Amino acid sequence: MAARHGSSPVPQPDGGRDGLLHKERGPSPALCRLARSLPDVCPKEPTGERRGLCDGPSVVAEHDPWTVYSSKVNLPAALNDPRLAKREVDFFTKTWGLDFAETEVMPSFYLANITREHFTSYLQDTTQRERIHERCKTICPIKDDDMDAVSSISTSQEKSRAELEQVPKIFMRPDFALEEPSTFSAVLPWSHFNSASGKGSRDVASSKLLQEKLSHYLDVVEVSIARQISLRSEAFFHAMSSQHELQDRLKETQQAVAVLRRRTAAIDRVMCQGPLQALRAALTRNNLVKLHNKLKLMAAVHQTQPTVQLLLSTSEFVGALELIATTKEVLQQELQGIHSFRHLGSQLCELEKLIDKMMVEDFSMYARSELNRSLREEPQVLEKERLQSLVFGLLRQRKLDFLDIYSDEMIAAAKAIVSQCVAERLLNIDDIDTEVVTKLTDQMRLMTFPQWFDLLKDVFDSFLIFLQRMKATLSVITVVVLEVVESNQKAFFMEKSSFEELGEESTRAVSLTRGETELAYLTHEGLFISDALIEAQQHQDHAHQETLSRRPDADSASGSREQNFMSGDMMPSDLELNQVLSTIQELLHAASDISHDRCVKVITARAKDGCLERLSLADFVGLSVAVEDFAKDTEELCGRRSVSLRGALQSQANRFVHRFHEERKTKLSLLLDNERWKQAEVPAEFQELVDSMADGRITLLARKAAGPDDRKPSEFLLVDGQKYAVVGTVLLLIRMFLEYCQCTNDIPSISPDILTRLSDLLKHFNSRSCQLVLGAGALQVVGLKTITTKNLALASRCLQLVVFYIPVIRRHFESKLQSKHFSVLRHFDHITKDYSDHIAEIWAKLVAIMDSVFEKVLSKYEVKAPMPSSCFRNVCKQMAKMHKAINDLLPEEQTQMLFVRINSSFKMHLKRQLARLCVINDGGPQHGLVVVDVAFYVENVQVLKNLDRLDLNMAEIWEQKR
Repeated sequence: MAARHGSSPVPQPDGGRDGLLHKERGPSPALCRLARSLPDVCPKEPTGERRGLCDGPSVVAEHDPWTVYSSKVNLPAALNDPRLAKREVDFFTKTWGLDFAETEVMPSFYLANITREHFTSYLQDTTQRERIHERCKTICPIKDDDMDAVSSISTSQEKSRAELEQVPKIFMRPDFALEEPSTFSAVLPWSHFNSASGKGSRDVASSKLLQEKLSHYLDVVEVSIARQISLRSEAFFHAMSSQHELQDRLKETQQAVAVLRRRTAAIDRVMCQGPLQALRAALTRNNLVKLHNKLKLMAAVHQTQPTVQLLLSTSEFVGALELIATTKEVLQQELQGIHSFRHLGSQLCELEKLIDKMMVEDFSMYARSELNRSLREEPQVLEKERLQSLVFGLLRQRKLDFLDIYSDEMIAAAKAIVSQCVAERLLNIDDIDTEVVTKLTDQMRLMTFPQWFDLLKDVFDSFLIFLQRMKATLSVITVVVLEVVESNQKAFFMEKSSFEELGEESTRAVSLTRGETELAYLTHEGLFISDALIEAQQHQDHAHQETLSRRPDADSASGSREQNFMSGDMMPSDLELNQVLSTIQELLHAASDISHDRCVKVITARAKDGCLERLSLADFVGLSVAVEDFAKDTEELCGRRSVSLRGALQSQANRFVHRFHEERKTKLSLLLDNERWKQAEVPAEFQELVDSMADGRITLLARKAAGPDDRKPSEFLLVDGQKYAVVGTVLLLIRMFLEYCQCTNDIPSISPDILTRLSDLLKHFNSRSCQLVLGAGALQVVGLKTITTKNLALASRCLQLVVFYIPVIRRHFESKLQSKHFSVLRHFDHITKDYSDHIAEIWAKLVAIMDSVFEKVLSKYEVKAPMPSSCFRNVCKQMAKMHKAINDLLPEEQTQMLFVRINSSFKMHLKRQLARLCVINDGGPQHGLVVVDVAFYVENVQVLKNLDRLDLNMAEIWEQKR
């Protein structure tokens, strides 16, 4: 039990590693604390003021021998403690002391936590064997001897249990307390003995019987206790024998310690007194050397301020800051407490603040001069070394907001660019007096469009040079920050490797400082040698820390500027450096946005009076191309898609499209109001335009130079092998929607808006033409006498031509639109349906015209000679007139379809009239006359062009014979 004490009583035969007997120290402070809390085993001996790690007995001084009577805890008391719920079986594993019986043994950290999973493989291996064993048990009966032993044990246990069951349960209750009245009355029922008649012989007999019963209960319990003690007697004897063995070992240990102390006193007397003088002299010399080095360090620190002034004169901010940081570190570590340097620390702090202010001002001046220099110079970084030095110094001082200064200067420079470009452009314009017109916006509005467009190009070029210059400067700053990040990583890996080499260095340091350890051991004047060893170990640890701290200094002394930078105490972290990098990228993005915003102001200043809305298509396309090129250049340069300039252009484009559409819609309305709906000749240029559309070029053709044109106009417009008779308005309408398509080619961003406007234009043409032709509005507007069938057929053919080109236009816009705008293409479906309905109404109108003719003529039809009758002659004449009007305008298929419907109408009216005249198919005279008229009608219709294959079966006109 005493072996757990903080010292080892047995001397080492080999004398230890260094030939000295070291006092062992526990593995943790908890064990040392336990060793100091045992006054009953090892009473504290008188010591000096200084003590070691533990207050154990002296190795040299003698003290009173310890006996078992010195212990304040005895074994029987510990074993028979009635407060314990069960017997303690592990008292030999506990630390001896006042808390012997109650001390808990902490589980070992070196033993794994065993769970059922650790036995899984074992149980799987033994499962089969266990089954075989159980099967054998059922087959092989138990021997008689074993049966007797088992039966005797079970019989004794059952007998003991039966005897204990005789004892009332009240004595076995855990809350049994005889002092309580209820419990006392239940155990000793005195109420039976105290009756009103007094105590009699019967009561005496009852009390004796009760006494015998309680005595019997006591005997039963004592017998049971004796039986249990007999079963555990072997454990008691084993514990007593272990105690005697422990006392013998303690006695041997005491004798060994006494021998060791005598030998140590002899060594101190014979071998140590003489050499100690020489060792003390060596220590004195070492102290003097340290003092001399300290004085040289003080002299170097004294020269710090002049050296800093010299470095600042050459703008070496990083070197000056490094020197200040090194000096402050030396003052805090090596020269702490030196009275002559008590004000130097505050002076260095003030000097450091001054350097910070100088660097900020210098960086602000550099940014201003760099951003405001002439834009005609090359976009290269001037004084690159100066910029790198400033950025290194600002990063070292954690002045990470220096980019805000650059941002402010960038905004001011961007504002000045527009003013500078306007001033340079006005030098070449004599019509604008800058003294009278002072505002930039007014000056730009007074320029002509070519002059203003040249100014806008100059602004674009200036901002591109400005952004290139900014990007070059920010690239230098980025390179510096990346170097600092790389230096951070190098320093981290160097520190990691230093810690890995610490084990080897500590081993070498032990061998190098062993002499100092022995010297400290021998020259220690206290009573405990352990205190001297502790001091030597602390000195050794301090030496290791100094060695480790000197390694980075040596590396930094031989490194570059980045390595010197990393040795500063105010070194920014990788997270902060990454934030600086992201700020640089955001600053470049902000420069792109500001450039676009300034250009937007130039555009909005010009567009204030609606000047940009009145531009021609070519001029507006040129403006759009210039803006888009500038936006793409800035996006490629800065990696940022700025939307303000494109948004301003889109706004102007919407106004331009609105004006563009209103002009053409008004022009179309005027053309329709003056259209007489007569077939027009098709000029050669329109035929070329249609032919180019057939080749897939949905665009306007370049206008040829003015001059005589020998090409003759044609009567029809040839489209996809078909002839279209058209009016002049439709030709101009084709040119109009090609102009809309040309807008989408030149300005793709306005495709959704231009498509909506084009659909409105087509709807307007359809509705207005319907009003003028079907609604007979042309009678009042143009002054036509009547709307003829030729007018109707010509209108139908014009509408068919527009319907033919709607899918072509749709495919063109579908190639220009983004997928999110495909929903606007549904306008073409509605337009196609409207046009088809309009064409169907025109055809119905043509059929209705002939239907009214048939009704009027056939209502006067009489079946009588001469034949053919005048009614049929008149019908054939109107049919021929209708055919002559539409035959040249409509294709053959449509003409046949139209006359099929007209023939059906004729047969319906003729059948109705014959029914009214009661003419039936009976072969009579009237039937014969009607047959002659019908044959005349068929002959005249089949003579007409393109109607020779028309089905003229007239069998449907006859009523069947009754």
